[in-house]
Parts: sequence; C-alpha cells; structure tokens
Amino acid sequence: MPSPIRAGAVGLFLAASIVLGSLSSVHAAEDPPDVTETTGARGVAVAGRSDELAAHAEALVSRMNTAERAASVVMGHLPTTDPAVLEQYMRETGIGGFILMGANISASEGELRAVTSALQVDPELPPLIGIDQEGGDVSRLSWDDNASARTLKNAPVDDAGTAFAARASLVARAGATVNFGVVADVTDDPSMFIYARALGATPQSAADHVRAAVRGEAGLVLSTAKHFPGHGAAPGDSHQGIPTTDMTRAEWETRDGAPFRAAIEAGVPLVMLGHLAYTDVDTAPASLSSAWHDILRDDLGFTGVAITDDLGMLQASGIAAYDDPVANAVSALAAGNDMVLSVMFTTADTAPAMVAGITAAVEEGTLSSGRLEEAATRVMALRLSTAAQGDTLMPCTECTAIP
Repeated sequence: MPSPIRAGAVGLFLAASIVLGSLSSVHAAEDPPDVTETTGARGVAVAGRSDELAAHAEALVSRMNTAERAASVVMGHLPTTDPAVLEQYMRETGIGGFILMGANISASEGELRAVTSALQVDPELPPLIGIDQEGGDVSRLSWDDNASARTLKNAPVDDAGTAFAARASLVARAGATVNFGVVADVTDDPSMFIYARALGATPQSAADHVRAAVRGEAGLVLSTAKHFPGHGAAPGDSHQGIPTTDMTRAEWETRDGAPFRAAIEAGVPLVMLGHLAYTDVDTAPASLSSAWHDILRDDLGFTGVAITDDLGMLQASGIAAYDDPVANAVSALAAGNDMVLSVMFTTADTAPAMVAGITAAVEEGTLSSGRLEEAATRVMALRLSTAAQGDTLMPCTECTAIP
C-alpha cells in the first residue's frame, strides 16, 4: 500500500503559504457569508490556483512515488459508520478523497462529524471529503430543509445563493469539504431524468442560478458543477446506461455549455464529468473523452480539479467495454480527469486495485507519468487549501486580502 506524505513536511509548506500569500481573503465582487458564524469549524473556498499554493503542491508531489501519486487521485467509498474501520481504510489506502453516501450517515450531525474526523488521518493533509448534497431529491443530510432546485429554478436568483450558502454551512459543520451539489444541467422537459435537479429550464436561467449557487458556497465548502457537458440534452439515466445526444458543438455552446461557463467564471473549484455521449464531439462518454477535457480547459478556461462521476455507473451500463473498473480509472485519468470517483460495486479492495492499476499503467506507459503528476498536483493544491484549522484559504485572482 502507498505510504502518504507525512504531516510535518506538509505543515512547513502550509505555514509558508499562509505567511507568504496572505491567502485569507474575501471576494471583492461579492462577500461570502461569514465563515466563523456559519460553519462552526473551518471555511474553505478556492476560486483559482494561487501561485504560492500551486508551488507548494508541486513540491510535495515531486517527492511522491508513483503509487503515492496514484493513491492521491482516487476518491473511494466504504459503506460503514464505524470510525475505526474508516480510519484504518484511509491509513491503509492512502487515497486522496472519500465520498460520503447514505451508509456513512447516521441520524445526527454529531455522529457524522465522528465519521468525517476518522477519515482525516493526517489533519495537515486531509483528504477531500465529498458529499452529494443538492437538497431535495438528492440529499444525504436529512436535516437540510433549505430550498432545492425544484423551487429555486423558478425563484429569484438571489434565493439560490442564500439556499446554497445555508446548505454549504451544514455540509461544512458535518466535516465534509466538497459538495457535489450544484447541478449545472439545463432542461425545460419534465420527462427528462435530470429535470427536477436542474437549477434552470433555460440556458440563461440555469447560468444565473448556478453562478449564484457557486458564490453562495464560496468560503464554506469546495463547490462542484455537474454533470459536464450537460445531462439535460442527453435522454436517459446515466446510472443505467450512457445517455446520448447528437446535439452539435455549436448548439452546446449556446445551450448546455452556458451554466458551466457561468460556474467557471464564478470560480468553481471542481467540475464533475458525466457519463454522457455527445456524438458530434466524441462517441465516448465525456468522462472518458480527451476532446471534452480540451473544451473544458482550453475553451472554458477551467483550471481546477476535474473529477469523474461515479465510475461504477459505467459498469452498470452493461457495456462490455466498461466492465473493468481499474481500466475505467486509467482511461479517465488519461482523458484528462484529475480524480476518479468510485461508489457503485465498490468494496474495501476497489481503491487499492485502482491504485495498483494506475501505478502499473504508468510503469507500462499506458498512462503518462506527466499526466498523473499534473492530476496529483491539482488535487494536492485543493487538499492543502482545506488543511488550515480555523483559517479560510481562498487562492483567488479576484480577491482582496484582509488587512
């Protein structure tokens, strides 16, 4: 098993970043909610990569071996609420992230906090702890009674910011640092799978509400826009197949691309790639498509962490080419993802198998060492941004430092 970089070295880099960068800051354009009052713990926001934080991430990754880098780009899952079991899992795997699902969440916030605390085996380099807290139809926290997309899509834009700020505060108090909660898909068709979860029925409405949601979460949790390039144009449920559309690239630019562009302009630190095929661009699902990653990076200007939707969904599609979860992880990284997420069909052995497979792929030349290093560095920078207890780190090109 990979042995994670130890805390002492990380602490030196993190302390330097705080001193050198004065990274505690606020948005000049729109102040986020007061983090001290709303989170009850630490706040997190990353609207862009600061040079200092990126340099520290690069230095740490340069000291990691291939297996450690491979582990750092895996977000795993284990269905239990037992803190001791979860702590052992994180120590043994050395993975860079964990996603909370219903099986990890008890009836109270305090019990969940015990779970998330157990996941942080190295407080100076905590994993990214993710959760799907959209509200409404997809809600892991039963105590979140804030408005969801069902009502927000028809409500004033400011309501989306208010609801997601309140939601993010609940997520942060529970100890999670990443919310996979901003559904940037757009559709006006109630029969579409994603309709009830989408924040807008038109490109402009979706873009405005998504922008407000991302800004609302800033300073509280790391926000994620999903499901790029857009589930609204692709009929079907991506948990059961590969929804496909023949929408042209030009149509996508003006329709489904608009909310993602708005999220990126608002500083969203993560984008989740969906298992969706836009055949005019690529017959492969976007999660495995280098063409879509090029569009995300080069055309939309995204510099944050690209993460897959649950790779188990590819297995669930029944398509033979996607039967091997390890091969799917390698393909996803090669296409341009920085982190691979696995939930469905996952056991305690899944993450170690992925780490071994990614390591072997680099050694065999199937996955370039440079691509893995790039992915690990982006993930490392995001993890470092969450590591300061009691400080809000906001590496942001549009922020003003607090005197």
